[in-house]
Amino acid sequence: MILLNTLPKYDVVVIGGGTGGFAAAIAAARSGAKTLLVERYGFLGGMATAGLVNPFMSFHIKGVPIIGGILQELIERLKDMNAYDEKNRSFDPEVMKYVMDSMIVEASVDLLLHTTFIDSVVHKNTIKGVILHNKSGIYVVPAEIFVDGTGDGDVAVSAGAPYEKGRKEDGLMQPMTLNFDLAGVDEEKMPSREEINRAYKEAKERGEITCPREDVLWFYTVRRGIIHFNTTRIVMVDGTKVEDLTRAEIEGRRQMFEIVNWLKRTFRAFKNAYIIRSGVQIGVRETRRIIGEYVLTAEDILKARKFPDPICRGNYPIDIHNPRGEGTILKFPPPGDYYEIPYGCIVPLKVNNLLIGSRCISATHEAYSAIRIMPIVMAIGQAAGTAAALCAKLNIRPRDLEYEILRDHLKDQGAIL
Repeated sequence: MILLNTLPKYDVVVIGGGTGGFAAAIAAARSGAKTLLVERYGFLGGMATAGLVNPFMSFHIKGVPIIGGILQELIERLKDMNAYDEKNRSFDPEVMKYVMDSMIVEASVDLLLHTTFIDSVVHKNTIKGVILHNKSGIYVVPAEIFVDGTGDGDVAVSAGAPYEKGRKEDGLMQPMTLNFDLAGVDEEKMPSREEINRAYKEAKERGEITCPREDVLWFYTVRRGIIHFNTTRIVMVDGTKVEDLTRAEIEGRRQMFEIVNWLKRTFRAFKNAYIIRSGVQIGVRETRRIIGEYVLTAEDILKARKFPDPICRGNYPIDIHNPRGEGTILKFPPPGDYYEIPYGCIVPLKVNNLLIGSRCISATHEAYSAIRIMPIVMAIGQAAGTAAALCAKLNIRPRDLEYEILRDHLKDQGAIL
């Protein structure tokens, strides 16, 4: 017999401790809410740590950041520990874990690591509690407001929120990538990106490389002699299917070793290089998109559209990796301008007490590809956590929250609006 244990009721429960959920939990607690953060791994950070995604993609216009708040606080703490490169926006993922722990503890957030979300308990479109599982057993945790920080919309879907997956023509989603770091690289002998990609193309033509990606994507890190690679490409997979995730992990490692062995054979800089780490999990770019009060569109991105209820800004382009193989679509907003994400994008339809605090906000396939990057997701999470705390305090539904109240609290937390 399985016994369900019930934890005390919280004001706000955040499921998923990635960059969005992390920011949501801190924002909620700092706004006065009794907050619980639930994470399946033994550390926080999501794609930044488990997925080894690095560096932060650009969130600047002419060198000036357009996202502030908790993101900037995290960066400053990383810089204090020599774990952030301002020029390249790269960071040390191990230090990131420690800094995130510290910020969560300081904010007095209750934290459950090694804990998996199972399901929601729903009555009349309202989540009464979430069912969790860990080494201590199975729990039901009640709360006033919930924040979905899972990235895949697991909580939202379990509660009955509508969603979409993939592009309209065939339902395919962007490919996955296993990120990895090579140590022992002789940076003095590093070939140019053009040289590497020319040799890569020739190797593909000879059949030495079978990775579907069209080029090699690599970055310098904060540690001398360690180069980061975001270059494997696993296509035709669905991150909400365990069979696909399993296949992607195996294929990602196969591609990684194929690429590393080729680099070692081809370039002197990599002769003594070795894999120091790869992602704890495959990097998933896209799965579900939860339909909300407003659906962000490609036109909103490309026309740098502004809204009456913005929760954050962004200027990252539409960036769609081909779900079938080679090729990446890039479409940019006007130079020197930014788009806004409205509050309605994080308020799902058909669920009364839920907010989206991760990448799976309400957007089309094209718009989603621009807002999925970690700095924007962290700003989304901060807005979701702040709104959740306010709704719990005022005893109202997220869709009934007056935007002016949310705006003022976000600005007080350093958000740039």
